[in-house]
Amino acid sequence: MVRKNEVIEFTIDRVNFPNKGEASYEGQLVKFKGGIQGQRVRARVSRKKKDHIEAKILEVVEKSPIEGESACPHFGICGGCAYQTLSYERELEYKERQVKELFQKAGIEAEFLGIEGSPRLVGYRNKMEYTFGDEEKDGPLALGLHRKARFYEVVNTDHCNIVDGDFTRIRQGVLGYFQEKGAKYYNKRKAEGFLRHLVIRKALSTGEILVNLVTTSQDNLDREEFINHLLKLELDGEIKGILHSINDGLGDVVVADRLELLYGRDYIIEEILGLKFRISPFSFFQTNSFGAEKLYSIVRDFIGDKKSNVVFDLYSGTGTIAQILSAVAKKIIGIEIVEEAVEKARENAKLNGLDNVFFIAGDVLKAVDDLEEKPDLIVIDPPRDGIHPKAINK
Repeated sequence: MVRKNEVIEFTIDRVNFPNKGEASYEGQLVKFKGGIQGQRVRARVSRKKKDHIEAKILEVVEKSPIEGESACPHFGICGGCAYQTLSYERELEYKERQVKELFQKAGIEAEFLGIEGSPRLVGYRNKMEYTFGDEEKDGPLALGLHRKARFYEVVNTDHCNIVDGDFTRIRQGVLGYFQEKGAKYYNKRKAEGFLRHLVIRKALSTGEILVNLVTTSQDNLDREEFINHLLKLELDGEIKGILHSINDGLGDVVVADRLELLYGRDYIIEEILGLKFRISPFSFFQTNSFGAEKLYSIVRDFIGDKKSNVVFDLYSGTGTIAQILSAVAKKIIGIEIVEEAVEKARENAKLNGLDNVFFIAGDVLKAVDDLEEKPDLIVIDPPRDGIHPKAINK
């Protein structure tokens, strides 16, 4: 009989969406987060249920036959990436199987056209949230991503290949600046310290960069010195804005009790398929601009060029999809529950000179009933929780 906290060893049978592994141990089903099919792992039992065991992977004892070597020296230590040891072709196969299974479980018959790969495999992210901390207890100040499976430790990601060089240069520059100052990171256990996060956003088509330093109010920032330090960095792009977010909350999330603009403007402009989009510190935007452009282009091709069409864009966010579809439809109506996102969508539509795109702030479930127009087509890009079942029936 398996006991709680017991360490067991098994081979991973499969990995389901979203990154949930399954295996068999002494005739019992084991469920856990992460892993790759075929890996042999050691795991600690965290919970016992009637029909399965829940466990947490401690280490990989033997690699899967489908794995290769990772090009990233941080992989396995940093908790940022899951499939660096898989070829990209194998990763797409993984995703294809998972998508098909989701449709099958939901009882939905659909024509599957395959998974579209990203046009760029390295340096593709346009946003990174770095955390201040230490790589080991009482070690020197670090700035990077959380260590895998260890919430309180941070890995200096000097050679991360999913971002371009400007992210690394800014991260290293900010880290060096505060190391010289002897500044303290925010200790989550003690709720003490100053430095919390560094958020970098870069518009990959224009090269515009936005830097947001997140701290507590427990110390002071020398604004002019910090600004000058950043502006002296040799970058491929250009820093268009520097912000300072004050966050005294207990949670380890990037939020702002107070947001101060230190330099420039509080947004950058990204261009996708000939349209411009303002990206502010906390606005949602697809983190892979090149992948988003490919995806949106396919959606636009699906719709065709029927200028008589009325299209509903449900869960429209900041209106990226709606505006891209504006060229192939008579009217686009976007519905989004977050009012700030709707405001940004309207700003972007004005920036692009679009007069056939309209945005409504409201719950999709209710707002659809209030519309007089009937859609010829509906585009849905819902949040991670999915679509409300009642909204589907409507």
